[in-house]
Amino acid sequence: MKMYVGTEWIDKRQTIPVTNPFDGSTVDTVPKGDADDVERALQTAVRGTKAMRALSGYQRAQILKKAAELLTARTEDFAKTITLEEGKILAESRIEVARATEILVLSAEEAKRLGSEVVPLDGAPGVTNATQMGFTLRVPCGVVVGISPFNFPLHLVSHKVGPAIAGGNAVILKPATDTPLSALKLTQLLLDAGVPAEGIQCLTGSGGEIGDKLCADPRVRKITFTGSRDVGERICKTAGLKKVTMELGSNAPAIVMPDADLEKVAAAIAATGYANAGQVCISTQRVIPHKAIYGDFLNALKTKVSAISTGNPLAEGVKMGPMVRESDAKRVESWVQEAVAGGARLVTGGERQGAVYAPTILADVTPEMRISRSELFGPAVAVTPANSIDDAIAMANDSNYGLSAGVFTQNVNWAMKFAREVESGNIHINWGPQWRVDLMPYGGLKESGFGKEGPKYAVQEMTELKMVVFHLS
Repeated sequence: MKMYVGTEWIDKRQTIPVTNPFDGSTVDTVPKGDADDVERALQTAVRGTKAMRALSGYQRAQILKKAAELLTARTEDFAKTITLEEGKILAESRIEVARATEILVLSAEEAKRLGSEVVPLDGAPGVTNATQMGFTLRVPCGVVVGISPFNFPLHLVSHKVGPAIAGGNAVILKPATDTPLSALKLTQLLLDAGVPAEGIQCLTGSGGEIGDKLCADPRVRKITFTGSRDVGERICKTAGLKKVTMELGSNAPAIVMPDADLEKVAAAIAATGYANAGQVCISTQRVIPHKAIYGDFLNALKTKVSAISTGNPLAEGVKMGPMVRESDAKRVESWVQEAVAGGARLVTGGERQGAVYAPTILADVTPEMRISRSELFGPAVAVTPANSIDDAIAMANDSNYGLSAGVFTQNVNWAMKFAREVESGNIHINWGPQWRVDLMPYGGLKESGFGKEGPKYAVQEMTELKMVVFHLS
């Protein structure tokens, strides 16, 4: 595929292959963008800010609604593209397309809600309604750069481009190098829906070569990034004085108390720990059951996880596909082996075939092991027993991350204690950490980032607030 820069679909002499994670075949190639492409994109986007600002909220809403209609009509095409370039099973890809469609619809609704409010200045000393009147205006940031990861190549791009358009901005997309095809197809779809030609760009290439240049440029006024903690820190250091939203990593915990229904808990952990081969930033990674039900929980979980079939993600009936790269599967394999060598017990899984790593459970994991402390981003959960709710919460908080966490209990006091004390941006009672609907405010604490996604909240992040004061005679 070509990339969209300067109102044109262009190719380059140097290209990057997009590889099917399951069989290693080449799905397509994309251009390898360079500094000249970045400059052309920025110049175009600056002009595009004028075209985007000129659109009314109603017009932006109509464009986004049309895009949602077009995406719905092309669900199977987009779903197959996601599976081929990323490796998730086709059923999960169809869900991703449906969610991306919903994001566009939600963004369309928010485009019509960028109102202002009267500020009661007469609440200040010496001010009356006859002397000063004030109100706010919300205006676009200007040029928004959206940098997206490989694991949700359509869904997370939509979370960036939908609110950016709703807020009246020009947007430059930089999709993940491994999975750029969905973003390129979405760019064409948005143009077909009526986005001005200069209102959107989609650059492909290495983050180090083009991402840094985009983030450092002062013409960019807003950066929205989803990805690893280390890359997020690099972007923040590079960005300078810009608005920045960071959706970063996690090693999400799930606490299981003695009063929980273990069959339901096991089903929830199997669903939230292994979807997309565990390559989800809020995937259940650390499970902390109370010691009173530790053995029973492991038995229940083993039954569920052992039943997860792996294979070709395009084949119906397969429940888990490959990881995006064989090197990532090898990394997961080495972390599991390291934990076992350190005293952890392999309950099930632990085998690798190419990029496919079997759904794995590790028991007797200690909190200092790497598989517990760092972000695994793969299909394995680490299980560690706790002595009490306080002990479990302390372990859950013993992390530099804080994106999502879950607890299983029927005890309201335990649930509320968990909600108040666990250091996480998303809290789930009686479900695992991996749960999100796209209208909710979504973001992390600590080194899991800052700022919120969800169209209503992202539009606030992608616009500026101006204060207007009339001094009346």
